[in-house]
Amino acid sequence: MSQKLVTILVPNYKTLLITQICLRLIRHHTDPALADVIVIDNDSNDESTEYLRSLPWITLIERPAVPGETGVQAHSRALDLALKQVTTPYVLSIHTDTFIKRRDWLEFLLAQFDSPNVAGVGSWKLESKSRLRQLGIRFEQSWKYALHKWFGYEGYRPERLDSSLHYLRSHCAIYKTDIIQQLATGFADGDATAGKVMHQKMRDHGYEMKFLPSSELGQYIDHLNHATSILNPELRRNPKHNRRNHRRIKNKLRGIDAVSLLANPDLDK
Repeated sequence: MSQKLVTILVPNYKTLLITQICLRLIRHHTDPALADVIVIDNDSNDESTEYLRSLPWITLIERPAVPGETGVQAHSRALDLALKQVTTPYVLSIHTDTFIKRRDWLEFLLAQFDSPNVAGVGSWKLESKSRLRQLGIRFEQSWKYALHKWFGYEGYRPERLDSSLHYLRSHCAIYKTDIIQQLATGFADGDATAGKVMHQKMRDHGYEMKFLPSSELGQYIDHLNHATSILNPELRRNPKHNRRNHRRIKNKLRGIDAVSLLANPDLDK
């Protein structure tokens, strides 16, 4: 059995450069004596798959495509496939568009388990919005709720107004492995978004699910929100915002000096 504390699970689907940056940052900022890394490739069948096969420091699972499976299902099921191999006390999920910023990031997350009752730690959203922008979102959701109540409008998202519906999102969420096993749950439980039902089951059994504010967690990691779907046209939900999102991605990559990371293959060893 592994003597390490954490197993990091990283589902991959295409986007070679994003995957390289993500994994090189993990390699650079993570103590190898503390964590194992399992990457699950969701039948990318491209250069990112070849790249993953070349990395000696990860465990690679190549998961074949399932006909009719959605991207959300593929992501959740990939995490559960890797979960079967986890022998460490903690398991942590991240996305390939999650970028580690500090060498003490994992120690910071582990320190949040300051009570035996804490089962999971992470965030709902990892993004920085001004107070004015937050108020604007609440106003928008309030009138959408009114339209939903009166006319059956389907664009209303209740979790925007009701924080009790929040759950730890898989862009960076760490759990106690034994509690997952005890409750016979997993990321794909209920075939919902990754971790949603698992979070509810842990909460219903009296466990504490600790949400970290973006201002705090954002000091350690950055999340390039929806980068995989934006950079893969077949996964886009809203093509009309594509230009703005590409600009956002470029700005983020510039901020972490992605050019230097991509030019440093020593981090792959």
